[in-house]
Amino acid sequence: MNQTMKNKTIVMKFGGSSVGSTEGLAQVVEITSAARREWGRIVIVASAFSKVTDALLHSASQAARGNLQPFWDTSAMLRERHFLGLEAFAPGDAESVKNDLNDLIINFNNLVQAVGVLGEATPRVLAAVAGLGEKLSVRVIAAALRSRGIPAQALDAGGFIVTDDQYLAAVPQMQPTREKTTRALQPLFDQGIVPVVTGFIAATSGSVATMLGRGGSDYTAAILGVILDADEVWIWTDVDGVMTADPHLAPDASTVPQLSYREVAELAYFGAKVLHPKAIRPVIEAGKVLKVLNTFNPAHPGTIITENNSAEEVQTGLIKAVTAVRDVQLISVEGRGMLGVPGVAARIFSAVATTGATVPFITEASSEQSLCFAVPSEMAPAVLEVLEETLAHEIAQRNIDRIWASDEMVIVTAVCPQMRYRWGLAGKMFTALAENRVNVLGIAHGSSEVSISLVVSAEDLQATVEALHRLTQKNGD
Repeated sequence: MNQTMKNKTIVMKFGGSSVGSTEGLAQVVEITSAARREWGRIVIVASAFSKVTDALLHSASQAARGNLQPFWDTSAMLRERHFLGLEAFAPGDAESVKNDLNDLIINFNNLVQAVGVLGEATPRVLAAVAGLGEKLSVRVIAAALRSRGIPAQALDAGGFIVTDDQYLAAVPQMQPTREKTTRALQPLFDQGIVPVVTGFIAATSGSVATMLGRGGSDYTAAILGVILDADEVWIWTDVDGVMTADPHLAPDASTVPQLSYREVAELAYFGAKVLHPKAIRPVIEAGKVLKVLNTFNPAHPGTIITENNSAEEVQTGLIKAVTAVRDVQLISVEGRGMLGVPGVAARIFSAVATTGATVPFITEASSEQSLCFAVPSEMAPAVLEVLEETLAHEIAQRNIDRIWASDEMVIVTAVCPQMRYRWGLAGKMFTALAENRVNVLGIAHGSSEVSISLVVSAEDLQATVEALHRLTQKNGD
């Protein structure tokens, strides 16, 4: 290996769908083997096997309610799935690794049984329980790599990724993380060993387990990519990159070759199953190459995510991608007495915030006589109740005529680069919807120049996505 190749570093993250089956594990081994021919330093970040984390958290929450049956089922499932992976890929290494896995599972058993006795699962306990899946996963993956002649060692990221004490959504502390990561990984690189690191989990400076929250394993990969000054970070999943739409709604959906960070943020916020913006931000800010690839189709080029779109890429396609948020309702606050009265909107949204409801969509009449916003359907009753209480005086004075919720709706968002410079884009979108007899009930287009969101009835979801998705195949000139 020449010196240039020896210094090249790549971080590869494999999601739960990539490692949750024997087929997936085989692909991880093949992909890593191929990467060793081109990269001098390789780091693997692994999620828990598919559905394991959900089972772990469900076990703990049910144990707190006095129901231990999910815990027993989960404990048996953990042994079966992870031992099966060992026996399939690393029979010679299986016995010693099984002992390690057994110790981890016994610790889980003790922890959840204690939860059952106490009747309480605190955030600190949940963080400790949730991290077990990754700890089991990396040990199986490392054993599988060793069995194919690839030196590999499983590492728990809690030993070097340092966070605050927000146990379920911890924030990394980069300076101590940088120091500890270098100390932990450099000796392995010097020996030609591939570190297989747990995603999603970390620890406080006092070594108390924490979780990095949504997109946690991607976040782990991003952090390591920046600290190690990696040339590229690859996120391996079970689809050919980021898709132009949900294939269940648009069967002809295809891969988006390139996305900007802002476009990814819009897609993630509006329901697409893509990378969480928080998780990939460190990589993008550091100017690293980030790719989303398919573990089961590694020859596909996938999607490249950059800070901004290139000039050439901006000129192609009218719409890049279409996504949808289901199960929302529109809350409308209407009243002639709202006209010109300062602070009404602030009071409305302060009240909504007390319910914990997210608000993904807001629009207001130019006359200021009505304000409309979307909330998740399950939160609509609580939002109505708090608004009627907060605005009781205005309702009594007839300054607000009514507060009401619509039937179930869907927010459909079209993402397009540089929308401000696309003449007639909105017109073409609404023409396409009209031709498919879709009635648009609300519109929001902010200053992001990246997306436009529409509210339609739930029964129009399929027709809306199909109509807009056809515009991804048409040039916007």
